[in-house]
Amino acid sequence: MAHLAVLTVLVLLLVVLLSSSPALAQPATSAATDPGWTQWRGPERDGSAPGAPWPDSLAGLEVSWQLEGLGPSYSGPIVAGDRVFITETVGGDTEVVRALDRATGKELWRASWPGKGSVPFFAAANGDWIRSTPAYDGQTLFVGGMNELFSAFDGATGELLWRIDFPQRFGTDVPSSGFSSSPLVDGQHVYVQAANSVVKLAKATGEVVWRSAVADGEMTSDGAFSSPVLTSLDGQRQLLVQSRSHLQGLDPESGEVLWQEEVPNFRGMNILTPTVYRTANQPDAVFTSSHRNGSRLYRVRAAEDGWSSEEEWTFKASGNMSSPVILDGHAYLHLGNGRFTCIDLATGESPWTTTPFGKYWSVAVRGDRLLALDERGELLLIHPTAKEFRLLDRRQVSEEEAWAHLAVAGDEVFVRSLHGMVAYRWPHGPSTDGTTEPRRGGGI
Repeated sequence: MAHLAVLTVLVLLLVVLLSSSPALAQPATSAATDPGWTQWRGPERDGSAPGAPWPDSLAGLEVSWQLEGLGPSYSGPIVAGDRVFITETVGGDTEVVRALDRATGKELWRASWPGKGSVPFFAAANGDWIRSTPAYDGQTLFVGGMNELFSAFDGATGELLWRIDFPQRFGTDVPSSGFSSSPLVDGQHVYVQAANSVVKLAKATGEVVWRSAVADGEMTSDGAFSSPVLTSLDGQRQLLVQSRSHLQGLDPESGEVLWQEEVPNFRGMNILTPTVYRTANQPDAVFTSSHRNGSRLYRVRAAEDGWSSEEEWTFKASGNMSSPVILDGHAYLHLGNGRFTCIDLATGESPWTTTPFGKYWSVAVRGDRLLALDERGELLLIHPTAKEFRLLDRRQVSEEEAWAHLAVAGDEVFVRSLHGMVAYRWPHGPSTDGTTEPRRGGGI
């Protein structure tokens, strides 16, 4: 019996130690099925935010914590487990990444390195601070600085694991607009659009596996604004990338360019991340939109002698910096003129377009609803359909500009403004009878 008692105590002690481990701890708001918001545009890089349905109003959103006085950043926050990761540029010449406690906003660790951006005069109004959104695999955080200095940090401690200087490694210049693309982690590798190309790295060491799709490095073609997506097209796994001039599908194993389309553009301003569209009995398609040059749908097919791609339709309205979300066969896209539009992906026609909002939206989709963060600091809750734009609610969540992509995880919404960070949560959710009741399993 004494041995049994000792064994019981040891088991309980082990449980306590494991539950308090930084790498394993989970906040009360994050169920085991909550994938967090671990990369650019969320778990699937398409703006989708799995979870319980959002309410009909933003009135119930409560502030969990708030930080002010941060250095400026365009990087979206990363949310995983018990922590939130954010970046900033401090003093104009130092780049910083911080790990924050998800429940309180308390700083857990920070790391910094020299980093100073210098964008062309026509982009100077939008600042020259850090842009790339990090990626996190549950253990390692991957962060890109403006000068294409790419670092891997231990997510629990902030220890620098490895770093690669892309211009030094490949003899390229720093892109004129800095490192703007966001990294993609998959399995044992990380994919980066850097050094005027696409690069696959071993995530444990930073070793280069391959480099592909190399551009000439002129001002209208250097670097990349868009970010890569891993997907399946016509039954084959592909790395979908959009450079400043081309839309391409790459073999993720070899880096071979399987197919490509030259996307009409103005000064290489292909900025948004392309989105895959699937329908029954038709080849998979890719939707994209280019600044001042309209929107397009490309069908991608496997052929006997390789791959083929074909432009199926064009639509005159042009996206700019805001990436689209797809819902029920329709693309919802914030346009360069500030309007929001619905595009039927089967026909390339638009049933409606709104009056103007702000210059930029970051958008998340859950169920049949959208959350959009306007760069003016306004959060919008939308129930769009193919017939109409329904704005359910709107709420000012930041008094300054908020260009960073919002993050949504479970019942929480994270807003990174230019110099601040606010965490919100919905303590209540909709019930089956239309009333509201506490959503079980939540709470900070």
